[in-house]
Amino acid sequence: MLEILVKWQPEDLSTFRNETSYIFLKDERFPFEKCEEILLKILKREFKRFKDAVVQWTMHPWERDARMARKALKRGSQAYGLLIELACTRSSDELLGARRAYQSLYSESIEEDVACRVEGIQRQFLVALVSSYRYEGSRKNDVAIKSDAQKLNKAIRNGDKTMLIKDEEIVRILTTRSKPHLEAVFKCYYDDFGKDIGEDLGEESGLKDTIYCLCAPPAYFSKTLDSAMKANANKNEKEALTRVIVTRTDVDMKDIAEEYNKLYGTPLTKKIEDVALGNYKDFLVTLVQRALNKGSE
Repeated sequence: MLEILVKWQPEDLSTFRNETSYIFLKDERFPFEKCEEILLKILKREFKRFKDAVVQWTMHPWERDARMARKALKRGSQAYGLLIELACTRSSDELLGARRAYQSLYSESIEEDVACRVEGIQRQFLVALVSSYRYEGSRKNDVAIKSDAQKLNKAIRNGDKTMLIKDEEIVRILTTRSKPHLEAVFKCYYDDFGKDIGEDLGEESGLKDTIYCLCAPPAYFSKTLDSAMKANANKNEKEALTRVIVTRTDVDMKDIAEEYNKLYGTPLTKKIEDVALGNYKDFLVTLVQRALNKGSE
């Protein structure tokens, strides 16, 4: 496309404007073609989204995650879910790498930045999450699993539902235990107490997002993508479309696409084509399709 555009002479550009009446309209007073104002805003937005997607795709994953964390901290509490996502869907080494990149980029640790910028009951929990380095082996201890399930149930049953994110046992278990251990804990919780732990947490979205990110990433990312592509999505939600596609393409995008199709009855690529435009749309669809093709090999 660039090779074609740079070769166009003024008369070629004039012809293009005249032949694309859905973009350019003839001015009613003077002899020139003007761009539709609303379309101009859409084009600017889509070019920016395309630029952001390409920049994120080409960045080292450590730097990308560090910059995302910084942006989330600057935006405040409405973006803290991104910190949970970064801390819980990355491997221990990936999270450590992001912490190193954060120090290099901003001359301070992500731990101290979270502790300084986050106010209220979420601070302790978020500091513990971004500081974690979880065991990634397969070993599990049945006694510890049973004990953790009982401690979680006791904390949830006896605690103030609005303050659960501050409970010491909940914080300890969710921020230090390995993902296989936690999966077993949540299964034990359901078997022993007859309810999914997510149901018992009620409206505590931070803890529920943590559990989804740790133990069911495809479901979490599918719901995040669906929210991002809704017409009434806010700025933080919309940005998740680029973030999820770019960061998960080489990780678990095939699983995410399959989960999305199962949850919403629409192929992920088709939904992206319906809501995105131009090069931005093509770029995202190509990344998803690449992951799907790679997974079928």
